[in-house]
Amino acid sequence: MITIIDYGLGNIQAFINIYKKLHIPVHVAKSEDDLDGASKLILPGVGHFDYAMQRFNDSGMREKSESLILNSKVPVLGICVGMQIMANSSEEGVKPGLGWINGTVKSFKSILKAENNLPLPHMGWNTIVTQHNDLINHIDSDLLKFYFLHSYFFNCTFEENSIAHANYGSNFCCAINNGNIYGVQFHPEKSHDAGISLLKSFAELDKC
Repeated sequence: MITIIDYGLGNIQAFINIYKKLHIPVHVAKSEDDLDGASKLILPGVGHFDYAMQRFNDSGMREKSESLILNSKVPVLGICVGMQIMANSSEEGVKPGLGWINGTVKSFKSILKAENNLPLPHMGWNTIVTQHNDLINHIDSDLLKFYFLHSYFFNCTFEENSIAHANYGSNFCCAINNGNIYGVQFHPEKSHDAGISLLKSFAELDKC
């Protein structure tokens, strides 16, 4: 059962629609009890890092989610800010992150050169370059183009946790993994066939 953690951020209905079209069971969790029976978790998110952390902390689902993910090793996929809050901290805010994967969320301003004159946020379609990883490895290489909307990126402490990068004036990490914990900076729910393939791949990870 794919369980989407609904703490008030992210386009929940888009994920539901995709999984229903794929005939994959999907469920929305709005409380601790709703997490019962989850075999996969999706942690969506949009907006500001601190606001996302506050909403998740206030949802009453953090403790049980962490038990499922860190103790029971239930796979989780963070999306956009849902990925960013998996870090230790962010330059966007002051609250500590979840610390599920070691790293710091950094502003593009730290890597973009002024002469590139690139606008922020980074918005639109971008091809990604992947490392070998079960989440992405089974997706047709012609489909590795996704929709982005962000001004910050996940800077992994350990390079092996970065499983894909994209380029916006400079290369940046756009997908992460450590064991059963996965995250992507782009929006698969807005990425048409590419996003559908990735969400299907996540649902089938235990079959790989």
